Amino acid sequence: MASYISSNRNRFYVSLEQAYGQAAPISSTNRFPGTRLQLRQTHETIRRLDKTGTRTLQAQLFTGRNQTIFEVSSYLAPWGGGSAPAYGPFFHAACGATPIIWPGVPIASRVGQLEFVTSVVHNLTAGCAISWSGEIRFVSSVLNPYTFLINAPFTAAIQGGDLLGPSITYKLAGNLPSLTLYDYWDAQNSFNRVIPGAAVNSLHIAINGDYHDFTFSGAASDIVDSRSFSPGAFGMTAFPGEPAISQFDTTGVPGHLGQAWLGVNPTQLYTLTGADLRLVNNLDLRRNEFGLANPTAVVPGERDVTYGFTLLAEDDQQTTSLYDAGRRRSPIPAMLQLGTQQGQLMGIYLPQVVPVMPQYDDSQPRLQWEFNNNRVQGGVDDELSIAFA
Repeated sequence: MASYISSNRNRFYVSLEQAYGQAAPISSTNRFPGTRLQLRQTHETIRRLDKTGTRTLQAQLFTGRNQTIFEVSSYLAPWGGGSAPAYGPFFHAACGATPIIWPGVPIASRVGQLEFVTSVVHNLTAGCAISWSGEIRFVSSVLNPYTFLINAPFTAAIQGGDLLGPSITYKLAGNLPSLTLYDYWDAQNSFNRVIPGAAVNSLHIAINGDYHDFTFSGAASDIVDSRSFSPGAFGMTAFPGEPAISQFDTTGVPGHLGQAWLGVNPTQLYTLTGADLRLVNNLDLRRNEFGLANPTAVVPGERDVTYGFTLLAEDDQQTTSLYDAGRRRSPIPAMLQLGTQQGQLMGIYLPQVVPVMPQYDDSQPRLQWEFNNNRVQGGVDDELSIAFA
């Protein structure tokens, strides 16, 4: 007897495409922790202009192009190092550049709090992440192949001989790759789905919730389901079966764990009550030319990065300096560390945040300042780095 389908008996996979709209293969390692996958496909309707002699809608002679929109929600989960995190392809597709996997090197010496000398060539560039003892930091500048500066000090005293941990860093680039999403269900006769040509237009990261939440949204080429599949569609000879289900860690990192650093002089901020990062690529899919039934390429527009945060107002130097920066519209660096354990760390580095004047929220017993929609600027593809360690 047929029964309802439980929405919890659902598994998501994602893989990076080598060519736009050509479905990328997956294995069990491509499964990522997800809480929601929303898909919406609309059809352009053609208005009939001929005289029908009635007000009744007549049969459509043909339909226009399809438009497919997706939104995926995920959260920060443990990462074992080595290859990219399971949701790494989303960050790759949102940022653009090939991720930089760094194995870690031993430290020879430390000069002050921010300068480090390595025992071997470090192979780091500005914006790359390093990690040590449950903390993540970013390289602000490279002095030579053995010496670099970081954006903020480690809270624990790192010494010569200590080994920096591995990391993977996602940087920005002019072009964006595309993804294939896979949506599998347990119920017999369910409609499993493949979404080829998925391009990430928007990335949203929310801070200080139940978990550190990620939301990716954008447009795709089409939706292919297991019932209506035709061989040859999007490079698939047959509808792909789900990989063998292996052990899968769905442990989420609590949303209140982490660190916030803000200001010209690297200072940890202890009064943050909430923050969010938004990256919008303003992309278009090449789909409107004559003769095209489906999109054929991802066309990014001008990138828009904003960072908003709320803090408890105090009368100390750190808080008042943020107010002054908002009045002057002076760029300040910002960094967020999500998580506090090695293998469960995520870092967000924004070298130049242009703060706005804070809005006062006096609805609670303690005054809060809301710095909303602060624009993030840079030189060339350097306004944002995202990393895991």
